[in-house]
Amino acid sequence: MGQSTVRRLNRQVVLSLRQRAAANQASAEADHPVPLRDARLPDREVFASRANALRRRLRASIDSTDVIRAHRDRRGSP
Repeated sequence: MGQSTVRRLNRQVVLSLRQRAAANQASAEADHPVPLRDARLPDREVFASRANALRRRLRASIDSTDVIRAHRDRRGSP
């Protein structure tokens, strides 16, 4: 597992992380990766929603008519 060092954190952030660890009955070392992981990895529903929105946007912006016509012209097919 990797390691990370974060410097110059606001004192309130450090205090909040310590309180969170204590509330979870965990050491700071064990608890600190949890909010970092949660902030970085979206849940599956959020990911799926964003992926579907991107697919819709891309599908709406692509017109393949010119590509198909050019391909037909190269092949000489009607």
